[in-house]
Amino acid sequence: MTPALIGKKIGMTRIHGDKGVVVSVTVVQAGPCTVLQVKNPDTDGYHAVQLGFGDSKPHRTTLPLIGHAAKAGTGPKRVAREMRLKNAAEVSAGDVLTVDQFNEDVAYVDVAATTKGCGFAGVMKRWGFGGQPATHGVERKHRSPGSIGGHSDVARGCGIRKGKHMSGHMGNVRRTVCSLKLVGVDVENNLLLIKGSVPGPNGGVVFVQKAKTRA
Repeated sequence: MTPALIGKKIGMTRIHGDKGVVVSVTVVQAGPCTVLQVKNPDTDGYHAVQLGFGDSKPHRTTLPLIGHAAKAGTGPKRVAREMRLKNAAEVSAGDVLTVDQFNEDVAYVDVAATTKGCGFAGVMKRWGFGGQPATHGVERKHRSPGSIGGHSDVARGCGIRKGKHMSGHMGNVRRTVCSLKLVGVDVENNLLLIKGSVPGPNGGVVFVQKAKTRA
C-alpha cells in the first residue's frame, strides 16, 4: 500500500541541513489516521482504502456517519478521504496509520489541499494580465481586460466561450503539488517536514502520499 495520510498544515519554519544550509519547510501534522473501510472488487468494484482523521463530537455529525465509523470500531471522524489502490490493501478496518510509514524509502511526497480563497478578483490579479496602457487615450480603464469579442461564439448562440480568462472568484480550489522533498519525520509528534510551500492556510486539511513520479 502506498504510504498516505490525512493531516493538518501547521505552518512554515526553517531548519539547517547537513552542510549548514537553511531550508524552508512546511510542518504538517499527519495522522494518526484510522482505516474506516477497505474496498475490494467483489463488493465495490475496485480496490480502495478509506481513511479518517480527527475525532468529531457525535452531536456535530450524522447517524449514518456514526454507524459507518462504528463498523471499524472507532468514533466519527471529522475528515474522511478515499485512496484508490491497484492491488488489495494490506490493512484492515480499524487499523491506525501513523507517520512511521514514511521511512527512508520515501524521499518525495505529493500534497493535495484546497487553496486559499481570495474572493472576487480582476484579470490582472487573477490571471496576470498586463492591463491597458497608462498613456493618453486610456481613461479609467487601466485594469480592464480589453476586448472579449474575438473569443465569442455567436454561431452557437452562447456568447463568450467557456474558459475565457475573465474576472471572478479566485482561489478556493483543490490543488496538488507533486514531488516535494520530504526533509524529516517526527514520529513522536506525528509531524512531517516538507521542503517548500503547501497549498492552503494554516490549519487546513491536507492529503499527503508518496510521490507517484519520483522514487
